[in-house]
Amino acid sequence: MRRSASAILVRSRCRLVSPMPELSDLAACIRFVLVRTSHPGNIGSAARAIRTMGFDRLELVTPARFPDREANALAAGADDVLANAGVHAELVGGLAGCHFALGLSARRRGVTLAELCPREAAQQALAAAARGEQVALLFGNERSGLDNDELARCNVMVRI
Repeated sequence: MRRSASAILVRSRCRLVSPMPELSDLAACIRFVLVRTSHPGNIGSAARAIRTMGFDRLELVTPARFPDREANALAAGADDVLANAGVHAELVGGLAGCHFALGLSARRRGVTLAELCPREAAQQALAAAARGEQVALLFGNERSGLDNDELARCNVMVRI
């Protein structure tokens, strides 16, 4: 069931959305989920990129090492993103409350999902956030990416 944007109030930091939402309202609805990250430095670098782009929501699913000094060193000014990052034993925790999950992958997997180019994915993610929906951008392990089970929990796949 679709609800009008003016009637949506969702949990967490995603606020009531007006017809012309502020960028900060959209950003509050978007989270970055890193799955099975093997190197703590990559977590810190991701936090820095997230902060640089104006976002602040990071969820970690079974990271190899976190918290870690190397993550903090590479966060370079995004320590608040790391401090507020959720750490989950299972993917369901990282996606909790999420309405639209986009699985990002470099290669086609054996999962039947709509496949979007990055531009289409950005448009759909922003449209969902504008409706007040929680959006997750899901990234897999550095070496192997998302496995089929993880990708199957997403609404769409984005080829990057």
